[in-house]
Amino acid sequence: MRSVGETLSELAEANRQASDPRQLLLLSDVAGPAEVQPPRVRRIYCNRNLRFDQIQMVGFDMDYTLAVYKQAELDRLSIEATARKLVQRGYPESLCTMSYRTHFPIRGLLVDRKLGNVLKTDRYRYVKKAYHGTRELTSEERRQTYQQRPVRPDPRRFHSIDSLFALSEVTVYAAAVDELDRPFTQVDYAKLFDDVRASIDEAHRDGSIKEIIMADIGRYIERDPDLAATLHMLRSSGKRLFLLTNSEPQYTDAVMSHLLGCDLNEYRSWKSYFDTIITSAMKPSFFMRDAPFEELAPNGQMQLQKVKEFHRGRIYVGGSQTEFEKLTGVPADRVLYVGDHIYGDVLRAKKTSQWRTLMIIQELTDELSAMERLSGDIARADRLEQRLSILHEGLRERQSMQKGVLKLLDAPELTSERRVELEAARTRLKRSIDRLRVQAKNVDAEHNALEREIEHAFHPFWGSALKAESEPSSFGEQVERYACLYSDRVTNLLGYTAGHYFRGPRHRMAHE
Repeated sequence: MRSVGETLSELAEANRQASDPRQLLLLSDVAGPAEVQPPRVRRIYCNRNLRFDQIQMVGFDMDYTLAVYKQAELDRLSIEATARKLVQRGYPESLCTMSYRTHFPIRGLLVDRKLGNVLKTDRYRYVKKAYHGTRELTSEERRQTYQQRPVRPDPRRFHSIDSLFALSEVTVYAAAVDELDRPFTQVDYAKLFDDVRASIDEAHRDGSIKEIIMADIGRYIERDPDLAATLHMLRSSGKRLFLLTNSEPQYTDAVMSHLLGCDLNEYRSWKSYFDTIITSAMKPSFFMRDAPFEELAPNGQMQLQKVKEFHRGRIYVGGSQTEFEKLTGVPADRVLYVGDHIYGDVLRAKKTSQWRTLMIIQELTDELSAMERLSGDIARADRLEQRLSILHEGLRERQSMQKGVLKLLDAPELTSERRVELEAARTRLKRSIDRLRVQAKNVDAEHNALEREIEHAFHPFWGSALKAESEPSSFGEQVERYACLYSDRVTNLLGYTAGHYFRGPRHRMAHE
C-alpha cells in the first residue's frame, strides 16, 4: 500500500507533466472519494469554524447527551413525585389526581415567578408569547403586563428553563396555577414556584426518581446502537475522551453500563471508553471555581487526598475546569465539550475558557421535520411579507403626494382651473390610498394567519423553540452565540472524519 507521501508525490509529478489544465488530477482521484455530506437530520451544524483534526480531547455530559431519556416516561415519573411532595407541603390533594399537559412547555422559556406567567422572548428579550398557567394572554394583556420593553433576566423574578430535564417543573407549575386560581383567592406565585422546585429537588435527593429509573432503566433511557462505535471511532483517530457529569457515581455507573455494556469486545466495560471519568461535577460551578478532584475508591468510598494524576478506568468526583486542564496538559482550545445544557454545559464553558462546544438539541429532529413539511408555507409567508413591504412603500409615497397637493391647495391666488385640477388629483390619491390600505390590511391578516398556522405546526403552544416569529428566540440566540456546533445526537459524529473542517455560514449584516 502506498503511503500518503508517495501518493502526494505522484500527484504533483502528474500535474507537472500535464500540458492541458483539464488533465490536472485532484487528490480525491487517487486517494478515494471525497467526504459525503450526511442526510440533513444526521448533520452537525456549525456556527463557528472548527478544525476537528486539531481537537485532542472530546468530553461528554451524560444526561440528555450520551443518555437520551424517553421524555414522556420521565415527565410522568417526575410529575408524580413532585405532586406528592407538594401535597405533603400542604397543597390540595387534587394535584395528585389532575391531568397534566406534558406537551405544554418547551426549552428556552422564562417563568415569571411574580405573576405566575410563562414567557417566550425573542433575541432582544421582548415577550412574544405569554401564558398565565396554561391560558394564553392576549396581545393587549401581554403589552400591558410587560409594556413592550425587554425583560431583564433578574433571577429573583425570572427563572430560565434551560434543559429538557426542567420541563416537568413548568408542567407542574402551570397546572398548579390553573388549579389554585380561584375567585377571591390570592395565590403567592413565587412561593408556589419555589415549592415546585424544592419538591422536585427533594425527589431527586431522596431517590424517589433515580432509584425507580435504575430499577427499570430501559423504560426511561434509550439505547443508541451507534454510541459505542462513535466513541471507538474517536479513540481510534487519536483523540482522548472524558466524561464530565453532575450525576453521582452510582447513578452514572448504572446509566453508562446500560448504554455501553458489552457492545464492543475491545472494551472490558464502559469505563474503558474514557481516559478520564468525572462525576458529581457540580456544573456550572465546575467552570467557575478552583477545586481539587477526589478519587472514588473501589469500595465506593471517597479518598480525600488531592488527585495529582488521572488514571484511565477510575472515577473522580468534583474538581474544576482549572484543575482539569492542569492535570491533562491539553490546551483549552484543543478541547471539544459535548453537552445539552445551554448554561451549565455550553455558555459557562465558553465564557470561562477556550473550550470548543457541541450542543445536543434533541428538539432539532422535530424542528427540521417541521421545516421540511412547511417549506411551501414558509416561502409563501416570505412572499406575503415582501408584498406587504411594497404596499406600505406605495402607501407612504401616495400620502406624501397627498400632502403636497393639500399644500398647493392652500396657496394664495390659486386659479379656479388649477383648483379643479388639484381637487381631482386629491380625490384620485385618496381613492388610491384607501385601496392600498385595504390591500395592506388583507395581506397583513393573511400573513398573520399563516404565521400562526406555521407556529402551531412547530408546537401548539409556543411555535419553534429556536425562532420567535422571524427573529431567533432568546434560546436560539444563545445557541447561535455560544455553541460552536450543534446537532440532535452524539452519534451524528459518525458521519464525519476525524479531520473534518466544520465551516460556519458566512455571516451577513443587513446592508449586505
